[in-house]
Amino acid sequence: MAQPHFDIHRLAEYLHMPTSAVVKLAERGKLPARRVGGEWRFSSAEIHHWLEDRIGLSDDEALVQMEGALDRAAEQHVDEIRISDLLRLDAIEVPLDARTRGSVIVKMAELAARTNLLWDSAKMAEAVRAREDMHSTALDNGVALLHPRRPMPNILAEAVLALGISPGGIPFGTGGMLTDIFFLICSTSDHEHLRILARLSRVINDAEFLAALRAAETPIAIHHLIRDREAVIRDT
Repeated sequence: MAQPHFDIHRLAEYLHMPTSAVVKLAERGKLPARRVGGEWRFSSAEIHHWLEDRIGLSDDEALVQMEGALDRAAEQHVDEIRISDLLRLDAIEVPLDARTRGSVIVKMAELAARTNLLWDSAKMAEAVRAREDMHSTALDNGVALLHPRRPMPNILAEAVLALGISPGGIPFGTGGMLTDIFFLICSTSDHEHLRILARLSRVINDAEFLAALRAAETPIAIHHLIRDREAVIRDT
């Protein structure tokens, strides 16, 4: 999403939807939009967050469709997103040495910085904290998908993930819900972030996998579990 706004035709092409369907969503207030000179205009940042919310609420079948649409929307050929490639062993910590919401955010940024692909962990932590203050990324299954509100390419060499697992969990989301699995998504563009989020959402959308992840005792064991889970996803 290099351009700051979409018109109706570009957005329909990007979403792989008929123009009439996009208009209907806009008219019903289901899509962030505004009229400028009688024409619909869509902020790319707002569309990004709309898609992010849709990914978070989708089942596996919808996530498969979303991944396909995002791949087709790429301006050039892109390689398959693989969580096991983006998540390096030195960015995995089990057990996670953090016991509060604030310390989790700081620690996750520090884990990503261990890869030398994130150059400013403090700036990343600050951005993630601001995003969490707006709306928690903690899910009902005990997983949080931490990320800044917008990608931060100026402090990243390339996209990278970090993962920490806290024994017993800590209050992280709303309503005192406990969260024990924390992923940090550091991406270089909106489109890349959505592709990573869609694939990661598919990876964690399995109760048996999450149980195995919680039982794993080493970064190598965790990495093998994720690699095997992705192999299952690619075969479905």
